[in-house]
Amino acid sequence: MASRIPVPGGPVRGSRSGKPIMALFDLLGRSWALGVIWQLSGGPLTFRQLQESCEQVSPTVLNRRIKELTSSGLMERGDKGYRLTVAGAELFELLRPMGAWSKSWAHNLSCDEHGDRMRDRK
Repeated sequence: MASRIPVPGGPVRGSRSGKPIMALFDLLGRSWALGVIWQLSGGPLTFRQLQESCEQVSPTVLNRRIKELTSSGLMERGDKGYRLTVAGAELFELLRPMGAWSKSWAHNLSCDEHGDRMRDRK
């Protein structure tokens, strides 16, 4: 059974009332949705370029995410390939700081794990 595209006001994963934030989280929580948005932040990409930049995501999954993100008004097809809409670009700008934060988080986890391993050896 094909999953429905999450829309505010209807039942979505995690919310029967479909609060807008829950609909967004449902959409962005699907495999490769955030990856597609992140890759398109650099400019338009063809299907093949998008697939390659998303680490060879399967064509079926990529087609499904394109359909969902297009229907949700976050991306569109243009002359040079797929691109973010104004709304998609605004969403990316909200997500961008998470990229920097995630690098710091990953570094701190790595340091913590290394420290734990060193303590375990003593």
